[in-house]
Amino acid sequence: MFPPYPILLMVRALDAGGTERQLAELAMSLDRSRFYPHVGCFRPGGMRWQELQSAGVPLFHIPVTSFRAPSTLLAVAMLGGYLRERRIQLVHTFDPPANLFGVPAARLLRIPVVLSSQRSFRSLRSAGSRRLLRLTDTIADGIVVNCRAVKSSLIEEEKVPAGRIHLCHNGIDPNRFHARRPARDADCPLVIAYLGVVRPEKSLGTLLEAFQQLTPADRTLQLRIVGSGPSAAALAQQALALGLGARCSFHPFTNQVDDVLREVDIFVLPSVSEALSNSLMEAMACGCAVVASRVGGNPELVTHGETGLLFEPGDSADLAAGLRLLIADDSLRQHLGRNAAERINLHFSLRDSAAEMAGIYERYLA
Repeated sequence: MFPPYPILLMVRALDAGGTERQLAELAMSLDRSRFYPHVGCFRPGGMRWQELQSAGVPLFHIPVTSFRAPSTLLAVAMLGGYLRERRIQLVHTFDPPANLFGVPAARLLRIPVVLSSQRSFRSLRSAGSRRLLRLTDTIADGIVVNCRAVKSSLIEEEKVPAGRIHLCHNGIDPNRFHARRPARDADCPLVIAYLGVVRPEKSLGTLLEAFQQLTPADRTLQLRIVGSGPSAAALAQQALALGLGARCSFHPFTNQVDDVLREVDIFVLPSVSEALSNSLMEAMACGCAVVASRVGGNPELVTHGETGLLFEPGDSADLAAGLRLLIADDSLRQHLGRNAAERINLHFSLRDSAAEMAGIYERYLA
């Protein structure tokens, strides 16, 4: 078969989330003279479903509700019919649920190329899930990762041969995420913020503790936590216990991430586990001065003192020291913000990410 190659990208759901956004943007960015992408998911609907539908990308609902349910066999049969009818040549799964279903199913259905993804550290998964994912490692043709740190963990901890792992960084759309910021009055509060999912591994309690340690004499500070997730209620209680009051506010997830980020002076990512963070990349692209924990893929984005600051994960005193430095020095904040935006624009654009992935696909399809 000659290009354009019909391919299927698969994920559990198409709602908010970094993996879902990267899949959707890849499907819409791939060169149509080389690939004809389809997208499959277990749950129909959601923000990314609507985006892909509007862009004319074919969508397929795979009715998987539980891997233990008898209906899973029906879902495999339905998937087989779809793949044969569309003559799909490559299946690429993007998250653990899709890996666990899609890789064995596509191999059973004799799809020529089957790829999986590892976009976070497996230490976040249960022991049972890790055992099953190791099985998919052996039967997929290759595994796509989004940062060098995850690649190293697969080699060292999961014993995956290095030649079967392929790096494709996340990409950011520079037309949406850019450093052109609205003018602000000199007496406006300095805004410190986190945007993203609110889960335990994000260690947002460390950020609250660090903020509580700040006592600037000449600048009003605001802390904004923007996002939704299972840790939200506990964090609100912690902020209350720390006496942060009106200085700290919590906001639900928003689609207008770029608009929010251009009102932020300092973006903080305090995670104790992180691959290549979309939120961190977006903040850098929008010209925020960033402070990130020294874990996972964060040091691949942030060079300490050049494109942002790094601190030891879980160390609120170390984080507070970095924040004090940026609060006190306007020129340093602006310098780091400019450098951060330049780094993302030069090395992590959506166009370059789509080209990287296209190269991986073509090497296998050839």
